[in-house]
Amino acid sequence: MQKLLISTLLCASLLSACSVHKLEIQQGNVIAPEMVEKLKPGMTTRQVKFVMGSPQLTDPFHKDRWDYLYILRSDGKIAEKRHLILFFEGDVLSRIDDQTATTPPL
Repeated sequence: MQKLLISTLLCASLLSACSVHKLEIQQGNVIAPEMVEKLKPGMTTRQVKFVMGSPQLTDPFHKDRWDYLYILRSDGKIAEKRHLILFFEGDVLSRIDDQTATTPPL
């Protein structure tokens, strides 16, 4: 009986210790300010991929738009969220829309 009580208390303490620690979870493409500064209208899609990597979202109906999303969650809450939209005309970057400040947290 005493062993059962000790093992139950041990399991309960281990389970409570697991719930205290929360991981940082990164989702999407990392969008560093230095990367965004390198983007300039007139760059080719190849040059943009070199700077930013492949876009997380590509729409088959809007091939001229690339979306880069990044979310960092810490302790279950959104610590950082970035949304960058790049528009192309043909193979050339025409416009950069940084919606980071205007996008409400999830």
